[in-house]
Amino acid sequence: MAEKDKKEASGGKGPGRPRDPSVEKAILRATVERFIADGYARMTIGDIAADAGVTRPTVYRRWANKHDLIVDALDFNFQEERERDPIGPLEDLLPADALGRALRYAVPYAPPGRGMTVIGHVLTETEHNAGLLELVRRHAIGPRMQPLIDTLRRLREEGALRPDMDVLVVADMMTGSIYSSYLRTGDRDPGLADRVVAALWPVLADTTASR
Repeated sequence: MAEKDKKEASGGKGPGRPRDPSVEKAILRATVERFIADGYARMTIGDIAADAGVTRPTVYRRWANKHDLIVDALDFNFQEERERDPIGPLEDLLPADALGRALRYAVPYAPPGRGMTVIGHVLTETEHNAGLLELVRRHAIGPRMQPLIDTLRRLREEGALRPDMDVLVVADMMTGSIYSSYLRTGDRDPGLADRVVAALWPVLADTTASR
């Protein structure tokens, strides 16, 4: 590596131009695409740089290694998906409609989101890189599950759902059925969330409230 490249790769700062945010976004998006196409072990900084239209030193000037890069890239991807797919207000919806919308948001497998694909690749890496799964928990699954959990709790407190309902168990059952259906069939059924809610509603609803 040339002396200039070594300096850039080590993060050395000179009197050059300030960083261009569009370059960083291009690198992060290229990283996610490579992760989906090749997996963590096979993807290389060289391929990522080529895909992003930059040089390897440009990448290393921002990230010290591949692990740091994929962590930021996945976080960036999850944030972009949440911004493209806002959940919107749920309080004014009918209870079953609110649960259906929250469930669809919790499992982002419909285009343009690629949450299922990314999570699948992360699961294949857990034996060698457990930190990636923790990242997915904190930055993807957690933020998307929270509206569903909050909605279940709110509806329980409002008397629409049984007071003895275990919110976390129900949330896992609802999202688990979506994942299970996808693994079993390979289909991305946008109407499945509403059918899951309809199937569970007779068990979850507080029938004593109407007596």
